[in-house]
Amino acid sequence: MFKKIFTRNKFFLSLVTIPLILSIVGLIFIFEASAVNSARQFGDSLHYLKSQAIWIFLGSIAMIIFSFIDYKKLYFLSFLSLIFTIILLILVLIPGIGSKIGGARRWIDFGFFSLQPTELAKFSIIIYLSSWFTNKEKKRFLSFITLLCFLIFLIILQPDMGTAILIFLISIVIYFFSGANLIDFLYIFFGSVISVFFLIKLSPYRFNRLLAFLDPSVDPLGISYHINQIFISLSSGGIFGRGFGASRQKYLFLPEAHTDSIYAIIGEEYGFIGSLILIGLYFVFIYKIYHLIRLAPDRLSRLIIIGIFAFFNLQFIVNLAGMTGIFPLVGVPLPFLSYGGSSLLISFSLIGIMLNIERRIKV
Repeated sequence: MFKKIFTRNKFFLSLVTIPLILSIVGLIFIFEASAVNSARQFGDSLHYLKSQAIWIFLGSIAMIIFSFIDYKKLYFLSFLSLIFTIILLILVLIPGIGSKIGGARRWIDFGFFSLQPTELAKFSIIIYLSSWFTNKEKKRFLSFITLLCFLIFLIILQPDMGTAILIFLISIVIYFFSGANLIDFLYIFFGSVISVFFLIKLSPYRFNRLLAFLDPSVDPLGISYHINQIFISLSSGGIFGRGFGASRQKYLFLPEAHTDSIYAIIGEEYGFIGSLILIGLYFVFIYKIYHLIRLAPDRLSRLIIIGIFAFFNLQFIVNLAGMTGIFPLVGVPLPFLSYGGSSLLISFSLIGIMLNIERRIKV
């Protein structure tokens, strides 16, 4: 009995405490990185801080709610969730409904809050595909690819290449672990290469992003400005960093400092050691999700946790790879740390689902 209680406490501490710690750390750095821009834009240096704090509170409530909802009921809600997501992905493209910010139409403004449908799409695709693939079904490849291409097409129209890549990879991971034929992945691979080639070829913006990735010295005040400012921020942090609040890049030099590039501010102020501690926390969190996969009580729960594992892992890897020049910058947030209410709400909801699954594991 004591072993059972101890094991469950370890899961709780890892799956709940670490995200909350990261969220609080993110809250501090969001204030630091956004105070100047927030004061200039809203006349309130605490605007982003207060907004993120509210979303952390709402996300915690969502986590508690989902922790008490039997995950097996998600099987019956998955189709409705997917349909609702598709409707929102279409609505966000309509002028007057979707808000256009920075050349992209990704948000629906409800007045008191803005919703990013692509974040809901990550949640829905995990739940829907896990439910669909619970039962083995022959000749499902064509249906799977058709659905996936349709979702990615809607997301690319916004445009949001980063989320499109994430949803594609999350879906492929779930499809693979559901027992797919390896030959299917050859079709997916070649189809993906051709699709990415045409997407880059047809969009000067994506082509410029690729050029900046391949050679950051190209047009340092233009297409390579963002990645160069990230490198300056990280390199100036050294081993131990400049110290708390001492970042220089946050003073409107580094684009998206409080959102996708927040890791660069952390690296500048706390250096290599601080960044390593942060990465260590993520690894502990990811490992506990992996351990939960091994203990999953049934096929549905296993596929859901695999999808959640891919959700957190891929965002973490893609964001940090972009920050360090290993992968092109694609606008993927760092879970719990980057500013964004929709992302926080979905992340905590997924943790709630894992807690519900964990309660049904016989230790």
